[in-house]
Amino acid sequence: MPSPKKIDVKALNPILSNESPATNTDAIGIFDSGVGGLSIAQCIEQQLPNEHLLYVADTLNAPYGEKSTIFIQQRVNSIAQWFIERKVKAIVVACNTATVSAIDQLRKNISIPVIGVEPAIKPAVTISKSKKVAILVTKATADNQRFLALVAQYSHLSDVTVQPCPGLVELIEQDKKSSVECKLLLRTYLQPLLDKGVDTIVLGCTHYPLVKTLISEICGDSVAIMETAQPVTQQLQRQLASHLLINPNTALATTQFYSSKSGADQEALFSHILQRPVILNRYP
Repeated sequence: MPSPKKIDVKALNPILSNESPATNTDAIGIFDSGVGGLSIAQCIEQQLPNEHLLYVADTLNAPYGEKSTIFIQQRVNSIAQWFIERKVKAIVVACNTATVSAIDQLRKNISIPVIGVEPAIKPAVTISKSKKVAILVTKATADNQRFLALVAQYSHLSDVTVQPCPGLVELIEQDKKSSVECKLLLRTYLQPLLDKGVDTIVLGCTHYPLVKTLISEICGDSVAIMETAQPVTQQLQRQLASHLLINPNTALATTQFYSSKSGADQEALFSHILQRPVILNRYP
């Protein structure tokens, strides 16, 4: 088997070194390929209400799950550079696919805290009674060696099934998460897992919590569903504290939303998901 092509990190990061020292009143940058990371942004808003947030959805290039590693790294680095130019004090990669594909090289090239999203495999294996766990992921995540190494780390404790879900992110981005089409697609992916005796399902893409209700309806109350917004928020809080970057201002902060595919439909989708009016700005 030929060795994987080496990625020239410097070529991907021509200006990622233009950081200035972060201050505790600076904003936190959060990004995803689309609206999936909003579940994490909401959690951060609720638990760190004094922190200013900048949220970027790279919707024009969604879903990342069908893209190459090099393409994903290029997009991640471009968005990170945009954040750095706005003097953010930390970056949350609120996308599983971007985390497994690009977070390691990003951390090597910038000094501010970078928090990623990893599937909650360890707690899932711990709580599973049948010791049969499934992880719902994108195709890019399912093929990623970093992710597969994480699965292998816990597979000796449980039967872990990796279930790619092509097409699901697209339906969520099209605001069809409550459609019959979405429910049928989910049943196609979930029924074989239920037949196998899986009792714990990990949502390995930040878009998937947006269809958690449908997943619960199909799986029933006997199947536990694990997501990652809370652990990511806790890790962000720990990183901010360790770098002395917690905002001491007790006034409620603001969240600004950006998308590479702005417009009335996108603005309505953001507003629908967040259940509040959203003004969507154009990225970049």
